[in-house]
Amino acid sequence: MITRTAPTWQIENWQKALARAIRDPAELLRRLELPDTLLPGAQRAADLFPLRVTESFLSRMEKGNPADPLLRQVLPLHTETEASPGFGIDPVGDLAATALPGLLHKYQGRVLLMTTGACAIHCRYCFRRHYPYGEGCAGQSELAAVLAHIAADSTISEVILSGGDPLSLTNNRLLDLLSRLDRIPHIQRLRIHTRLPVVLPERIDDNLLNGLADPADRLVVVLHINHANEIDPTVAAKLGELRRLGITLLNQAVLLSGINDDLTALKTLSERLFSVGVLPYYLHQLDRVQGAHHFHVEKDAAMALMAALRRELPGYLLPRLVEEISGADAKRPLFY
Repeated sequence: MITRTAPTWQIENWQKALARAIRDPAELLRRLELPDTLLPGAQRAADLFPLRVTESFLSRMEKGNPADPLLRQVLPLHTETEASPGFGIDPVGDLAATALPGLLHKYQGRVLLMTTGACAIHCRYCFRRHYPYGEGCAGQSELAAVLAHIAADSTISEVILSGGDPLSLTNNRLLDLLSRLDRIPHIQRLRIHTRLPVVLPERIDDNLLNGLADPADRLVVVLHINHANEIDPTVAAKLGELRRLGITLLNQAVLLSGINDDLTALKTLSERLFSVGVLPYYLHQLDRVQGAHHFHVEKDAAMALMAALRRELPGYLLPRLVEEISGADAKRPLFY
């Protein structure tokens, strides 16, 4: 049984670190010694989708380099304000798949629980950047109905915690939720999709680790790492602590123009993931969300990259190139 280990009043160190996240484009540019000419466009884009980046993630960026692959994931650009045909506000059909407020049921045997709208970092390509979190999350008032729905459907064997980022929840709320799901007999696996161990490694604290120790054999943590530079020694150490519990660690990346759309970047990412105990899982074609068209990589180019990557890596280090189609009964593989 999952137990809670932190008193509800305690402010954790990771929450203090999260509160220091950078939200002002001018500060981001100043800290990275970038030209002020980027500021007007950055401010316009941040008005549409706010900037947020943690100090830890910032520390891995190269000063003076506007093409830094970590910076480009978080820097608001004027191109985000431009409309692009075929790019919308609900690119993967989340709203149509909503069974209850906060509960998405797209695929056979598994459901996705929208735990929170909060993230430690705002990735500019985020496919949920327009998601209505105010009414679309399973808050405390909706949770009983959501859990009852899951308990009543014995075809559901896996629950995916997503958001936002489920590790943005306090230890008490997260571990309580996992405990309640753990008591449903037909739930065989609990999956957590998160970016926090990478962008805010302080989040993997002793209280969380203690609480996850018991269900570790049924837990899958799916990380979101797009570039090898995101994995520094601190991140590697925190991932090692999760792995030592017996938690399965997988990674899903997004293929992003100017960030990881070349053979060296993808090969290095897979090898670096393996070195810290994480297996590549998915490489996503960009979800066509409004404001992110400048990250798009054409399918032909994506498949050519995968063909080259297959010649360089063993099969177990080759992520599956997929795209998510609204209304489809599974993600669509693009490369065999």
